[in-house]
Amino acid sequence: MPSMSTIESLFCRSAPWEAATGRWVLPWALQGIEPRGRVLEIGGGSGAMATQILATAPPDLVDLTVTDIDPEMVEAAGRRMQPFRGRAHARVADATALPFPDGAFDTVVSFIMLHHVLDWEKALAEAVRVLAPGGVLVGYDLLASAPARLLHRLEGAPHRFISRGELRPHLHTLPLTDLRIRENAVTTRFRARRGGDR
Repeated sequence: MPSMSTIESLFCRSAPWEAATGRWVLPWALQGIEPRGRVLEIGGGSGAMATQILATAPPDLVDLTVTDIDPEMVEAAGRRMQPFRGRAHARVADATALPFPDGAFDTVVSFIMLHHVLDWEKALAEAVRVLAPGGVLVGYDLLASAPARLLHRLEGAPHRFISRGELRPHLHTLPLTDLRIRENAVTTRFRARRGGDR
């Protein structure tokens, strides 16, 4: 799985992104879900979204792990989450081969990172594998569109976008229930519950 481009890396660490994350992006991305218990964010970059989850959740209800393939991003996330030490963890990990046992998390979130994983189907399968029965998968990503393709071509970051209508059939192959997918011209949002008893 490729690391972030320089442009993306700078953007993810910026103050404007952090401000927008808490105010607009995270509530929109979570779609009414309140992450609780053992929470995993895959491909979490510099930890902006993870930090906002920790800041808004009751201290005794969330233990959050954020992963990224890029060691520099993981280091930045660790620094950003320092005020929440003890219940915040940052770890280098490939989203297509997560180093966690089956059913290790109650909530798994993925925010605008799947298009950076050339095998995003495998990343979603891994996210579901580490999700406990009854746990929630929630996230969003960019869809294949002319502006998204142009931006990523200009910055030179490896990518593979999800096409409109492509996500639903793949998620139906996984042990998920209560599947909801919302698409517009440029993004897709998804949420589902892991099948099985808790």
